[in-house]
Amino acid sequence: MIFRVVSIVALAAVSAWCQRKQGSPLDNLPKNIEQLTYFGERADFSPDSQRVAFMAKSFGDAFVVDLKTRVIRCLTCNVPGAAFLRVMHLANGDYMLIGAEQFKDIRTSRHQDNELWYLSQKPGSKPVRFSQKMSEGAAVSKKNMRISFSDTSGQNPSLPKGASRLIVADVDLSGSAPKLVNQRVVHESKDASCTLEAQDFYANDTKMTFTCYQPKGMAAVMGIDLKTGAVTDFSKAPGTYNEVEGIFPDGQYTLVESDRQCEKLGGKRGSGNIDIWKLKLDGTGKDFQRLTSFNDYEGGKASNPVVSTDGRFMAFQSAKVTDEAGVGYGILLYRLQ
Repeated sequence: MIFRVVSIVALAAVSAWCQRKQGSPLDNLPKNIEQLTYFGERADFSPDSQRVAFMAKSFGDAFVVDLKTRVIRCLTCNVPGAAFLRVMHLANGDYMLIGAEQFKDIRTSRHQDNELWYLSQKPGSKPVRFSQKMSEGAAVSKKNMRISFSDTSGQNPSLPKGASRLIVADVDLSGSAPKLVNQRVVHESKDASCTLEAQDFYANDTKMTFTCYQPKGMAAVMGIDLKTGAVTDFSKAPGTYNEVEGIFPDGQYTLVESDRQCEKLGGKRGSGNIDIWKLKLDGTGKDFQRLTSFNDYEGGKASNPVVSTDGRFMAFQSAKVTDEAGVGYGILLYRLQ
């Protein structure tokens, strides 16, 4: 009888602890997190860590905010009907945009018409297309004019159905128009068992992290040695969702959108119930540290984190579990220890 009473009490305590909170995580921010903007998504730090570029919304305009003055400036408001999904800083301070020439519908514009664009940092400049279709996000070097992107069968009919590959290229600004040169395939997946997305260069651009999207909505943090072609599974957590995001300047750690907290909080596994974790890139998959607790709140999540080039800050976005991946409701600044 005593054992039964103790078991019931213990079960009740666990159930109460695992229940998600009501309210908004934005109303209960820890001291090391502040709201940077009250709209926007998909942040990216400038190479000098002085500014954060971000999207106003999916299939919309790109903006940049100065971290000292907090002045926000639109980068693409001179483009009627802008349908961009991402904005990222190139090593020289210019920008690379990812998006469609015009919005058709979510699936077509995101998965079939997605392409790369160049935008000069000079005020009034307009985007110039690279004439290169690609899938999802890209890796952009903070040291060289080098990028990497994913080519999939959705954009490239010459690839077998479900296949994807990672391409590394250099941005050439020497001519009258920007172009991509020295393109080379560095890794391939022959089918949908692992759909590839480039994320970040590190180790002086000799290595790169990427996500391997797996069946049933799962994902793994991967890395490739660009000299040898060797690939490493850094998360080593089959049956869970671990999407690699911004990397730390030392290349020893990376940020991850993960559903690991679901082990205690419950809820459906996958890209919906995620929070931001820090993972050591030692190949063991054991050194995970949780950085945000937005998913402790019913319907909340934190996503799309990036680390400043000087390693002092992380920028990320407030999001909702029911929205499409990448949708955000404001950029937050996290002071790293």
